[in-house]
This record gives sequence, C-alpha cells and structure tokens, in this order.
Amino acid sequence: MGGITTAVIAIVAVALGWATIEIACKPCLDKGREAIDRSLDPDYDPDDHPPPQSTSTAAATEQRQPLLHPVPPSSAADNASSI
Repeated sequence: MGGITTAVIAIVAVALGWATIEIACKPCLDKGREAIDRSLDPDYDPDDHPPPQSTSTAAATEQRQPLLHPVPPSSAADNASSI
C-alpha cells in the first residue's frame, strides 16, 4: 500500500509541476508552439510572409548603435608606437 501512495504522490507532483511551468512560461511557450506549427505547415512559405514587426521593435532597431566604435587611423598608430 505504501508503494501505491508514493506513486500517486509522485504523479500528482509531476502534474502540478507541469501546470506551474505551463502557466509561468505561457508567452514563450505560445510563441514556440506557433513557430513549430508554421514550420510543419506544408503550405507556409517564409518567402511569401515577412515576419511581423511591432512598433517597439522598429523603434529599437532605429536607435541601435554599433557595439564597437571605429578607431581613427592616427590614434591607432599612436597607440602602436607607444607599445
């Protein structure tokens, strides 16, 4: 009888854990499931449908700056001669 009780408790714990993850990660899981559905759809052609861009994404791409700023050639030569 103890083994059955342990098994039932383990199954309930797994079910509650699964439900918790589904609720906590719902937006991410929904996007992933939509991507899987699109990739498995034989009528979907990514070349025919550009990815949707929200207004916040478009604004963020306009404000992006390069990570590394170009170094002027004269200061690069000065740094090399001091080494």
